[in-house]
Amino acid sequence: MKAIHDLLAEHPFFAELEPADLDLLAGCGANVHFRAGERILVEGEPADVFYVLRSGRVSLEIGVPGRAPLVIDTVGAGEILGVSWLVAPHRWAFDAIALGETSAVALDAACLRGKCDADPRLGYALMSRFARLLRDRLQSTRFQLLDVYGSDVAG
Repeated sequence: MKAIHDLLAEHPFFAELEPADLDLLAGCGANVHFRAGERILVEGEPADVFYVLRSGRVSLEIGVPGRAPLVIDTVGAGEILGVSWLVAPHRWAFDAIALGETSAVALDAACLRGKCDADPRLGYALMSRFARLLRDRLQSTRFQLLDVYGSDVAG
């Protein structure tokens, strides 16, 4: 079995981080596995971890009163699950359900925030990566909305 440091080093999100930084991050990590259908995140619950997905796929959903949950995105291997740990009040904004067997590295948010506070250079490196992640997810959402509204306008 690979060490957490090595798993993080192989993940695209952490590309170009220094080995010492990966060691710090690995100290907050644990290897986790989820079964198909297992709920990983629950909307409104404390966001006390984020996941570095190694394998599998995860559905991101929001509840819609009187209807089935709405799938807003799907993430998989090589991606990150969970950004709500970054900003107070640190609560999940959606549900996440494993669509199949899924493996990930779970990084403890309180541990990571403490390390980022103690090392602003590391904090900046991580926040830059999360800013790009958020930009990409907002762009994806924009395209989904254009498709939805484009279909209504054309119909």
